[in-house]
Amino acid sequence: MKSSRFAAFAAAALVCPGLVLVGSPASANPAAGAPGAHNAITDVPGIQVGQVQSDTAPYLTGTSVVYMPQMSVASVDQRGGAPATKETDLLSPLNSNPGVNAIQLGGSSMYGLSATNGIIRWLEDRGEGVRVGAGGVAPIVPAADIFDLGRGGDPKARTSAEWGYLAAQATSDGPVRQGGVGGGTGARGGGMRGGVGTASVHLGDGIYVGAMVIVNPAGSPVDPADCTLYGVKYGIGDEFAGYKAPKKKECNPPTPPAAAAEQPANTTIAVVATNAPLEKAAAQRMSGNAHDGMARAISPIHTLGDGDTVFAVSTGKGEALQINDPADSRQLNAIFNAGASTLARAIAKAVLSSESIGNTTSYCDRYPSACKGMKQLKQWRTQGNAPDVTPQTFAAATQALAQTPVPAPAGADNGKGKDKPKPKAAPAGNTTNDAGQESQNGMVLASGNTGGPTLSTGVTTGLLAAAILGVGLLGMHLRGRRRTPSAPLS
Repeated sequence: MKSSRFAAFAAAALVCPGLVLVGSPASANPAAGAPGAHNAITDVPGIQVGQVQSDTAPYLTGTSVVYMPQMSVASVDQRGGAPATKETDLLSPLNSNPGVNAIQLGGSSMYGLSATNGIIRWLEDRGEGVRVGAGGVAPIVPAADIFDLGRGGDPKARTSAEWGYLAAQATSDGPVRQGGVGGGTGARGGGMRGGVGTASVHLGDGIYVGAMVIVNPAGSPVDPADCTLYGVKYGIGDEFAGYKAPKKKECNPPTPPAAAAEQPANTTIAVVATNAPLEKAAAQRMSGNAHDGMARAISPIHTLGDGDTVFAVSTGKGEALQINDPADSRQLNAIFNAGASTLARAIAKAVLSSESIGNTTSYCDRYPSACKGMKQLKQWRTQGNAPDVTPQTFAAATQALAQTPVPAPAGADNGKGKDKPKPKAAPAGNTTNDAGQESQNGMVLASGNTGGPTLSTGVTTGLLAAAILGVGLLGMHLRGRRRTPSAPLS
């Protein structure tokens, strides 16, 4: 029975926020109501995260990827007035798409959506995606990006397919680095630096809910009454141990230059996930309810200048919970409420983990007394892998993306050479051939061309010779006509 399976976590999620229950968890799981081992979205079985970034001028941006090795049910709820999103229509319960392979949370606004091309290529090389035709796959990678253009210098210093490819390569199910990394490298809000945050909770019986967010709002995560963070009150146990309300002399300081120059284009974007099996409609409901977590931790939220978007993912297998089944309501409400609270906690962690850069001050530098006793901040800022994009790694990713082998048409040899051994297919992601060089199996698509196959040198020469000959014959014909006298008029 589904009801017995979720009895423990339904009770855990309905208690007061911050209370850790002592239950009868499985041997490898924490108590019901406690964070997971990493206190990150990667505590949800079937979820991995990869992040890359650059804060070397003129860059101040990056890409984060939430990756599901097994295609997972997903949906989305978008409420801000200025979104930069991709492939979100696929996630509607009205559409047939079965799930997603990865979700991008990135920087560089609409330009950064091109980073999904690198994630898609990485997935294609691994054979992951919806099966289309004989041996082909269509990786499903929805995306949402924040506005951070020009915050590190030139507005054209932005992410691309190479960044997505490198972020996908960095995915793991371990700890997740927080603060000014990945897609949150150029994030800010309320005149302070924003960033990446993540959190999780174990609901009992091996069921987890996790959240990952990039905080970049037009509003502020700070309560103007006392300069505390709205989201801290939703912490679990000693999650925010050492945090204090800032001293009065620090509260409401003069507006810093970064706040005065705040651009109206912002956005807070997130993924909430669970390993409870959900139907697609329930996943959409989960994403919608998670927006309550944004509203708890940021004010104002969902403005016309924001593109606030939340994706929801279910990695669970088996009989799915359904929103129109009364027997599932209690379990679903527990998951949805946990998603909202976990997202609020992740927002607070993002702000506390951020560090000042340039003329953009972090919360902990603006209110040092609030963070002074938080020993866990160093761990949040340093644990997990988040490599910088360097000229060397960018060049390697460019080379990996340079060629896509295209098989020769079936029967192209018209039955000739049947006794000859067939050449071995080039491995996925092969980078040994120069761009535009003919591969063993046929043509290649070269980076930087118009998207069509590159013709071999022999074919190109033949076409050119035919064109020259045709022009010559046409010229001879025209000269002959001019030399023929006109017939006299009758």
